[in-house]
Amino acid sequence: MVFAPRDKEVFRKILRSQEAFSGVRVVTYCLMSNHFHLLLEVPDKETLAPLDEAGLLALLPLLYDGETVEGVKQELERARLADDEAWHRDILERYERRRGDLSLFLKEVKLRVTIYMNQRLGRTGTLWEGRFKSVLIEDCEQALLTIAAYIDLNPIRAGIASRPEDYRWCGYAEAIAGGKSGRLAREGLSSMLADAMGDPDLARDWATTQARYRMFLFEEGRGIAPSPEFGSPGRKGFEEKEIEAVSAQSGKIPFAAALRKRVRYFCDGAVLGSADFVNAVFEREQTLRRRFGEKRTSGARRMRGAQWGGLRVMRDLQKDVPRS
Repeated sequence: MVFAPRDKEVFRKILRSQEAFSGVRVVTYCLMSNHFHLLLEVPDKETLAPLDEAGLLALLPLLYDGETVEGVKQELERARLADDEAWHRDILERYERRRGDLSLFLKEVKLRVTIYMNQRLGRTGTLWEGRFKSVLIEDCEQALLTIAAYIDLNPIRAGIASRPEDYRWCGYAEAIAGGKSGRLAREGLSSMLADAMGDPDLARDWATTQARYRMFLFEEGRGIAPSPEFGSPGRKGFEEKEIEAVSAQSGKIPFAAALRKRVRYFCDGAVLGSADFVNAVFEREQTLRRRFGEKRTSGARRMRGAQWGGLRVMRDLQKDVPRS
């Protein structure tokens, strides 16, 4: 089991950076402890707006450090001062050819994750056992929903979360959480339903997408009891009463479920209060013990699962805890 919680956060950041640069859309994903699943929408290259100098320089910081970006900027300036259009175009095409390409997208993701993990673990060489496996999915509702649900249900099947929204490193949970990255996750799932059902309005209607997808997740995630008679080990998943409850709520997340999460915030959130209060505690703790690491610059984190007004917590939560 290689990937710890922080590693998964870095993995997700790399994934989103590559998505923004390449134009390959992450519809949904799941980052597990020793493997990952992605549902990707690969665009026709002709549909991607060609890179100009300003567009390239805006995208490069997603992938490279400041020194590298400055080097490309200076090369572009030299080509422009030399009035050498061929040189200038060649620089842009160097990066243009990497966009909209599935193999290059995954090569870059795996390479950058490998470099990070090798540095963290003090190792060298390849991290992945072999080449990625890919399946071409028909652009229809049943096929796309089935694959998306298979991916988002991985934590349930593995027994490490009781609900998909409680596992932090999957597309559905990220979409439920909201925020900047949550917006991308919502766009991915909403666009999937919009394309599959031929209804472009769904791409802008997260409430309908969420409800429909949640109902499908619970239906698809039905648990199966083991059968010693037939040698079947069964399958972890939701009980019938859970599925019926989601169906009765038409896929909407009830406020009662959000209240249950509130207990987790009291137990796991470290600090609960206004943003000013949480940030003040954070600054005090950082000054005294640097307990949250040097790279963290603020303390207040939004609570997930419902609209909590101005309340904030110190720690993000990762997965469900057992119910009492």
